[in-house]
Amino acid sequence: MINPNQIDSLSEKDEIAIIGIAGRFPGAPNVDIFWQNLRDGVESINFFTDEELKAAGINPVVFNDPNYVKAGSILEDIELFDAAFFGFTPREAEIADPQHRLFLECVWEALENAGYNPENYSGQIGIYAGAALSSYLFLNLYPNREFMASVDLFQTLIGNDKDHLPTQISYKLNLRGPSVNVQTTCSTSLVAVHLACQSLLNGESDITLAGGVSINASQKTGYAYQEGGILSPDGHCRAFDANAQGTIFGNGLGVVVLKRLEDALVDGDFIHAIIKGSAINNDGSLKVGYTAPSVEGQKEVILEAIALAQVEPETITYVETHGTGTSLGDPIEIEALTQAFRSHTEEKGFCAIASVKSNVGHLNTAAGITGLIKTVQALKHQQIPPSLHFFQPNPQIDFANSPFYVNTKLAEWKTKKTPRRAGVSSFGIGGTNAHLILEEAPVSVNSNQLSVINSQSPIPSPQSPITNRPWQLLLLSAKTNSALETATANLAAHLQNNPNLNLADVAYTLQVGRQNFDYRRMVVCPFSDNLEDAIAALTTLAPASVFTQYQKPGNRSVIFMFSGQGAQYINMARELYEFEPTFRQQVNICAEILQPHLKLDLRQLLYPRETCEINSLDQTKFAQPALFVIEYSLAKLWLEWGVHPKALIGHSIGEYVAATLAGVFSLEDALTLVAARGQLMQKLPSGSMLAVPLSSTEIQSLLDLEIFSEISLAAINSPSSCVVSGETNLIKALQNKLATQGVECRILHTSHAFHSEMMQPILEPFRLIIEKLNLQPPQIPFISNVTGTWITDREATNPNYWAKHLRQTVKFSPGISELLRQAEAIFLEVGPGRTLSTLTKRHLRPETKQIVLTSLRHPQERTSDLAFLLNTVGKLFLAGVEIDWAGFYQHEKRYRVPLPTYPFERQRYWIEAKSNSFSGQNDSVSLDKKERCFVFVDENGKGSQLINKLAEKGKNVVTVKVGEQFSKLSENLYTFNPENAEDFETLFDELNLNDRSSIQEKHSRPTNLNSSYFAPTNELETEIAEMWQEVLGIKQVGIYDNFFELGGDSLVATQLISRLRAKFPSSLPLRDLLIQASTVAKQAEMIEQLLLEKIAELSDEEVEAFLAK
Repeated sequence: MINPNQIDSLSEKDEIAIIGIAGRFPGAPNVDIFWQNLRDGVESINFFTDEELKAAGINPVVFNDPNYVKAGSILEDIELFDAAFFGFTPREAEIADPQHRLFLECVWEALENAGYNPENYSGQIGIYAGAALSSYLFLNLYPNREFMASVDLFQTLIGNDKDHLPTQISYKLNLRGPSVNVQTTCSTSLVAVHLACQSLLNGESDITLAGGVSINASQKTGYAYQEGGILSPDGHCRAFDANAQGTIFGNGLGVVVLKRLEDALVDGDFIHAIIKGSAINNDGSLKVGYTAPSVEGQKEVILEAIALAQVEPETITYVETHGTGTSLGDPIEIEALTQAFRSHTEEKGFCAIASVKSNVGHLNTAAGITGLIKTVQALKHQQIPPSLHFFQPNPQIDFANSPFYVNTKLAEWKTKKTPRRAGVSSFGIGGTNAHLILEEAPVSVNSNQLSVINSQSPIPSPQSPITNRPWQLLLLSAKTNSALETATANLAAHLQNNPNLNLADVAYTLQVGRQNFDYRRMVVCPFSDNLEDAIAALTTLAPASVFTQYQKPGNRSVIFMFSGQGAQYINMARELYEFEPTFRQQVNICAEILQPHLKLDLRQLLYPRETCEINSLDQTKFAQPALFVIEYSLAKLWLEWGVHPKALIGHSIGEYVAATLAGVFSLEDALTLVAARGQLMQKLPSGSMLAVPLSSTEIQSLLDLEIFSEISLAAINSPSSCVVSGETNLIKALQNKLATQGVECRILHTSHAFHSEMMQPILEPFRLIIEKLNLQPPQIPFISNVTGTWITDREATNPNYWAKHLRQTVKFSPGISELLRQAEAIFLEVGPGRTLSTLTKRHLRPETKQIVLTSLRHPQERTSDLAFLLNTVGKLFLAGVEIDWAGFYQHEKRYRVPLPTYPFERQRYWIEAKSNSFSGQNDSVSLDKKERCFVFVDENGKGSQLINKLAEKGKNVVTVKVGEQFSKLSENLYTFNPENAEDFETLFDELNLNDRSSIQEKHSRPTNLNSSYFAPTNELETEIAEMWQEVLGIKQVGIYDNFFELGGDSLVATQLISRLRAKFPSSLPLRDLLIQASTVAKQAEMIEQLLLEKIAELSDEEVEAFLAK
């Protein structure tokens, strides 16, 4: 019991938020349908026909007993599991108890419901959970001796023993907090929740999962009623009713995700409800027997929970009771509740009670979590669902003088001045009691109340708050293409059914709260309150806004490319300036540094408030600083979003941006240089530049002519594209000459002849400016325009290099060729338009895996700057680049919201129970059948007399005649070919003579392997492949398939080595075989080599003895 002196020290820091929920219950595959059933008063109990019981293997002698209750609480599809998703081999999945398998899926769903991905969460995630005794192990696996002989016993125990439930999940999902198995019988899962809360409050965990599971492998059976026992005589649970005689056991599971309330509020988590306080205790020996409940024990645990919650009992207006519907348990529970409440209040009839067992039965170790999830849903929906089958109160319960009444119909949950509060009880056989006090979630900020900045509004100041971006990026991924399609459809349906969702929060949750898989999809859509555009995009999958790609995991390098002069235009990246604070901040910093150099505010030229007839950005003295500012600010935005370049390349002025990011120049020095460079160029005589679709060799042959000798080769942009530069009349003359040769050229929109002899007068003045600066060696490698290869430290810090850079040919094409040595690089143009992207694509080979992307739209593209940039973010995601979403949302407050969870593609993994697994059911299938006799008749038809005599004696005669192939001619007449072994197998299958319960089913080869299927090429490879197929449970194993990609682990490896040792001489060193050889082909090669080496060491006699082994 808590010390009353400790109460004053408790605060909101001791409250726990429920931020995620998942569950599967009788009649309800998920929590939403579970709530619908509860709200509608559905009893999810199945009542079986005699035919169903016969099919389940129940002896009619058993189910015709008057005390046999033909009812059960069934959880559907317990034999199904998405083994591939969780990395189980088919054999491992078949061995595992369905409790383990389904609880693993449920934990994944709960984490996704909470919006958390364990792989990118930096805190500690713990798990507290418990399961029932594994009936699958004892009823399905152990009786199958043939099967048990083929699998590893230790692996079987790990997959079935309840002790391994939480730690197996921690292993599979990489949870590194406490992983604790809990077992207190019926109260297991609620005790697990209490322990998980304590782990959070003690600082052991930052997030905890808690819950329980109970699944009987033989569900579709009834039970024997015993008077005075816990089980109901008719399959109904009538909690607190005068006719209550017990409950019915059922199957189900549930999980909640918990977090300290203060952390959940800060982190923007969706809060389903709050746990104000929780307590557990044990009855001790103060009761009539070990299995009996105790008023005193229950009262004390309730009082402690109320004290810890620091609430008054009269503010608790609903209690989800343990409510088993037994004549002993119900009165004790209400007496304990009454005594606990009466210590604080004399008020009567203000608190509703109910029991979820009246809906789904007693779910054993999952009973407590089931009641908790029901109560959380009631708080969320502000409704109290009915407790079923209550008509007259148990005469031993004085409801009239208690604070309680049984709620028998759906009721609006009204409250006075306090938030809605509820208690949840769960009491275990053996006396471990648990009680929780819940409170409805605090009113959350509605993200839809945050406005979107109007794109036509004036340019915001640096202090303007970011709210909702006007465009959003939705990301989806899955392990298979079919799952991706299902996930897309599920999201569209969810948005359709939840029109009040904030699209920005949906995007955020998908980005930060989901693990990224190989099949990926991105959708860029406008932000709107009605979600119609998002729904339309997800439904139609329009190629203009939806992109899908398969991407194997890999560490792809990103290369930034910075555009040169000519790409600039008025209002370039204007939306980014409006909506992206980091971009705006960098532009503002640069503009303020440039102002004394340019004698104006560059922002007025970039983003004029009115349309100007004169484009000042065409002037070199403004164009070059403007390009630098936009490209540098955009690069800083990419860096904040986690896109870090492995290398850089710029085109002319773009190389200054590259050098600044690499640390050669400080930002202030770089801007000083760029301003001076532009101003010096502006003072030179005008000239022209001509784009020529010829190679550098072809154009140089023309420039070597005396008439064109004063024209310079300004840039080599691609193998078949160059730019020449010089006086305007010479450029026009060259253009005319090339036109006569059928070569169409284009005059560039420039004011001067850059990178030509005409730049010579400013080289020395520019060099003198650079000499005053402090240049540093680059920290990020970048390509030199001058040399067409990696710049050296000496070049980067030499003023002469930067002076020469102004005059020399821009060797962009050789530079790109050098960068293309990086096989899977992503080339990202960081600047306006697509000039460099277009040039880079000309260098790519058809089979290349390299990708070229742009950041800002071309001025002729009439689309949103932000949508264009988000499209590129999405394509980086498709390519496997990890985006730093914390940086992406650094200036926003976003909230996680519940969204559809992963669409598991579940397959059947099940070892059938043998027919004699149940006592008294050995002959249940054949009780009503005649004795069956088989008569094999040769070609001459002899045996007909025997058939007639057997039939006269009432035998069920099956005749099998010799024929060319197997065929069923009539109900009891077959033909088969006795020389064909397959015909025997087919016949026995048809006649149910094969015991399929012991046959190990093999599953299809996984489709997501890195290798194609190649069949064994020799006897040794065939033998090894068959061993792999046996231990992995896979039909086909190719000789180049990787053992670990197929799902193999250390336990499976042990089984494989054992089989290899049994096949090959024991003296071969096979222990480390899988470490050195993880494919069938490699193993066969190594074993063959080991055999040859061993034989070479032996005499002829020893060889014979060795091979005989």
